[in-house]
Amino acid sequence: MKPADTEQRLPSGAFRHERVSTRWALASLALSTLLASFGASVATVALPVLAQAFDASFAQVQWVVLAYLLAITTLIVSMGRLGDLMGRRTLLLMGIALFTLASALCGLAPSLWMLIAARALQGLGAAIMMTLTMALVGETVEKAKTGVAMGLLATLSAVGTALGPSVGGLLISGFGWHAVFLINVPLGLLTLLLAWRSLPAGATATAGRVRFDGLGTLLLATTLGAYALAMTLGRGSFGALNAGLLLAAILSGGLFVRVQRRLASPLIPLAMLGDRLLVSGLATNALVATVMMATLLVGPFYLSITLGLPSALVGLVLAAGPCVAALSGVPAGRLADRFGARPMRLAGLATMVLGTSLLSLLSPALGIGGYVAAIVVTTLGYAMFQTANNTAVMAPVVDNQRGVVSGLLNLSRNLGFFTGASVLGAVFAATLPTNGISTASPDDVANGLHVTFGVALALTTLGWLIAFKHRVPEPSEAYQESAGER
Repeated sequence: MKPADTEQRLPSGAFRHERVSTRWALASLALSTLLASFGASVATVALPVLAQAFDASFAQVQWVVLAYLLAITTLIVSMGRLGDLMGRRTLLLMGIALFTLASALCGLAPSLWMLIAARALQGLGAAIMMTLTMALVGETVEKAKTGVAMGLLATLSAVGTALGPSVGGLLISGFGWHAVFLINVPLGLLTLLLAWRSLPAGATATAGRVRFDGLGTLLLATTLGAYALAMTLGRGSFGALNAGLLLAAILSGGLFVRVQRRLASPLIPLAMLGDRLLVSGLATNALVATVMMATLLVGPFYLSITLGLPSALVGLVLAAGPCVAALSGVPAGRLADRFGARPMRLAGLATMVLGTSLLSLLSPALGIGGYVAAIVVTTLGYAMFQTANNTAVMAPVVDNQRGVVSGLLNLSRNLGFFTGASVLGAVFAATLPTNGISTASPDDVANGLHVTFGVALALTTLGWLIAFKHRVPEPSEAYQESAGER
């Protein structure tokens, strides 16, 4: 009887060890997501100090933020594809190491342009981290808990975004602007060690059998870079430079499609874009991100001008949205695992429709409470949608395309943010007096809020209709289908 008992205990111990390993692996993915989002937001609070330290204009120091975002946007799909070819674990470790090294270079930069170059390098590391963390969930977590894992990543992304300005302000006050970047060095080393020790080896790399599409990478980066610049330069106005950049994006995009059709191993298999379910997930992701950018654009003006709040209180109220996203990510994932990704996608979008409706009709008489309530509803819907959408889109993807699909998901969100900053920013600006925000009255800004979120309501409703029309398989169904194909 004793040998039999021993045999029964060994599998139990092995199972417990496997659960512990999975938790540590998931923790390393979560920390990677946190660092990438923290790196994006922490630098914003340092811009005034950097302008003084380097005797530079705002137009110059804004490239400290823009270089990071452009590197992520232009390279995120290419890094996902590269991970599919050479091995996602290997590339993620390289990305974390690059992010950590670039953070040290940022903190030690002797000039503004060297700082901007180091930030672009840091953005490349962040692009790898943001893409491959989502792709590695399928190799780390059992299918039944995919939603919870995606929710955790969404939570840590929101936490990183929320912590950036506040932690950055404390670091600048105590240690100077250098600390804003150097803080990432010990955190990056910890993440690198944890990922190296805990992440599974995964599937065998295929780089030796399939060539990486260098020309496609260059054309896609040119397309996305030109589009992102067209949407961000000009501070709300759309002039000849913006039109030229948009035309360059269209031409480069056309060349990219032409090249992809001719290659045996393209960067993005165009047949993949014929999958209406994938396109539905990407389109709704971009629409929702466009809407969420409006809350960041219009909210500060409404709170400070219409409601007359001091700057400190404005910052506190604006933190309500990221806090809701951080708290609701994991619960939203559990709901997606329990009730299915499709119902939770629709429920999240319906909640956003309600939230944007409240914002489009918001009366200043309701004060801070009315604004916070509307933002909480909108952000809660966003958290529900994003977790369920990521789960639904990634579930049916075959192993050798997880990286590129994860990159496309992140790209659609980033393009939505850029588009929201330009289009909804222009909508808000068009409602104000011709002299601009400096002469706007509280009623003018309130009217701008109503019009902007009226447009946001239309976009959110469109997203709900797209999601309702195209049924997305649940993770269990997708797993069964892929298992049957194998």
